[in-house]
Amino acid sequence: SARHVLSPSAYLRAVALGWGLDPTQVSVLPNPAPELPALPSRDELRTELQLDGQVLAFAGRLGPQKALGIALEAVAAVPGVTLVVAGDGPDRAALERQVRERGLETRVRFLGSVSREQVLRLFRAADASVLSSAWENFPHTVVEALAVGCPVIAPAVGGVPEVIREGENGLLVPANDVPALAAAIRRFFDDEELRQRLAAAAPESVAGYTEEAMFTRIEDELARAAGR
Repeated sequence: SARHVLSPSAYLRAVALGWGLDPTQVSVLPNPAPELPALPSRDELRTELQLDGQVLAFAGRLGPQKALGIALEAVAAVPGVTLVVAGDGPDRAALERQVRERGLETRVRFLGSVSREQVLRLFRAADASVLSSAWENFPHTVVEALAVGCPVIAPAVGGVPEVIREGENGLLVPANDVPALAAAIRRFFDDEELRQRLAAAAPESVAGYTEEAMFTRIEDELARAAGR
């Protein structure tokens, strides 16, 4: 019997087709985003988290794939911007050393491992989420940031451009490019109209990633694969 493969991103689907899979048997079905808990207002959360001014947030494992050093260098190039990092991993000590060497101790804060709800609270409080990964498939943290109204500044790698649309719900930059990321951060904070527009569009841009929507699509794909 024919088998149908579901890929979480068009990027990974293209990889699978490169392995020789039949295009008619490989569909894209993003992983569903869990329901959001009730969250306080942005102002309340900024007070709770002691955030002030221009704030970027990152959440994820501090490992080589995330290339967070790129984001640190970009933040260093844009005075007045702070970065709050949620997560832990093998690169944390090196990243903290980079922060000290660049004199960023007052502008970069490491929270360590926190709960999913605390990550959502951070995203809601921040002005934008930043990503500097060398590679991504279907980044859940991007969807969750957008869902709570936090635009995303990220490299156009892997499945990221399938979620982030340039100038609509975030800004896209080339990978491993500190000047380009710094320029995008500067552009974001210099343009209040842009910030407001991206933040307003963010939640609706990921409305189709609910569990209910994804399960409906799974049912449709199964029915199609069965020839019904």
